[in-house]
Amino acid sequence: IGLVNMAVQCWLDSLKNAKKTALLQDGKRKVHYLFFDGKELAEEYDTKTDALIVRKWRVKNALGAHGPWETEVGETAPCTVAALDPELIKENSSNPLFMRKDTKTSFQWRIRNLPYPKDVYTVSVEPTERSCIVRTTNKKYYKKFSIPDLDRCQLPLDSSALSFAHANNTLIISYKKPKEILAMEQELQTELKKIKVTCDGDVDCKTQ
Repeated sequence: IGLVNMAVQCWLDSLKNAKKTALLQDGKRKVHYLFFDGKELAEEYDTKTDALIVRKWRVKNALGAHGPWETEVGETAPCTVAALDPELIKENSSNPLFMRKDTKTSFQWRIRNLPYPKDVYTVSVEPTERSCIVRTTNKKYYKKFSIPDLDRCQLPLDSSALSFAHANNTLIISYKKPKEILAMEQELQTELKKIKVTCDGDVDCKTQ
């Protein structure tokens, strides 16, 4: 327990110590973090609910150049090639689309374009591999994914926290956030609201 709490505190401290800037734009609070190792984190929160909408990371390569942004939470922007090629758009629109969209109390993933009934799916936790796995009895879909928030805080995966539902051709997988994550997120929100916020188009504005 002590080691786990230490890992949670260690991650929280690294977020607190990162150089942060914030911008209010389109009803969202956009926060940019720059860590000591050059890694960047960009997050977007709903200003009314404080719900996390987007989280993405960028690291520098061996030569010191910026790599591409990697999305952890929220929708990935469509790639330029697909945007230019109608055939690719058509093909992509029918393929299963995996994205993470959290709620205040759960990590949540949505897999669109899965038309099979709910009893076809099994969703399980593989603690040794630190991942969740989606399988179908008809062998049409398989997905393995991790929960980076738990990895960063070295928290164990708990199968009882996992649940799923199916509606409108979308599989919705929820993992109840452990109390350590909820407490850390609450503390981080308090910290983020201390940042001097710049408004889109203005020099700066009052924190909302």
